[in-house]
Amino acid sequence: MKTVIKSVLVIGILVVSCAKNPFTGKSTMAFVPNSQIFPSAFQQYGQFLAENKVLKGTADAKRIESIGLKIKVASERYLNAVGHADYLKDYAWEYNLVDSKEVNAWCMPGGKIVFYTGILPICKDDAGIAAVMGHEVAHALANHGQQRMSAGLLQQLGAVGTQIAVGNKNEQTQALAMQAYGASSQVLGMLPFSRAHESEADMIGLTLMAIAGYDPINAVKVWERMSAQSGGQAPPEFLSTHPSNETRIKELTALLPQAKAEAAKFGVTFK
Repeated sequence: MKTVIKSVLVIGILVVSCAKNPFTGKSTMAFVPNSQIFPSAFQQYGQFLAENKVLKGTADAKRIESIGLKIKVASERYLNAVGHADYLKDYAWEYNLVDSKEVNAWCMPGGKIVFYTGILPICKDDAGIAAVMGHEVAHALANHGQQRMSAGLLQQLGAVGTQIAVGNKNEQTQALAMQAYGASSQVLGMLPFSRAHESEADMIGLTLMAIAGYDPINAVKVWERMSAQSGGQAPPEFLSTHPSNETRIKELTALLPQAKAEAAKFGVTFK
């Protein structure tokens, strides 16, 4: 009984540990504060750079930094407009291009960004880089890393609850119950959660690139190229951490008017 009471109390504390995000307007899980997350992220970023080939001074490296700065300014303009000028005060922006065939880019909590050279052909041009940059930066701005950590804590609590519910049944029953919980919490919980983050980052990123002066239609073109390059080789959407390319293209296309309308508020218009 004491264990159950403790679990209920912990869940109660976690439920109220939420923060409202200025980019989404949603209250999100924030069980671990950024004051703890950022230093760890910055350390990991530095270690990653030390262990990989970082390109400095090349034309592409300069493009990554220049476009990254424009997305940063767009973020600041948006936040100032919605009354959250201090939201980025603990960010330490950094943009690096890493020599790798991997088709990827990422942004760690606190604004630490990496592009791999392998994704540049998919980006194709500055507008394509801005689309990817906006998306990756959006993950950090929406505190998706913080939310993933929070969701992981809830998943662990759920496992404890399952063990309590099973009680003193035989080992086989206990093992089956934990396997069922693990599979269901992943397919019905963590994976949809991750896909929702990707869609959210698409929405925010589209707005940021538009405010920065890049036509958001180019985000659709990036994912069309990504889809063509993949050759249709992808797991079923419900078993993936990301929406399918087709879903993404459809959602981005539907969001174009909204992104352009937001950019127009800052005096940026497109034909």
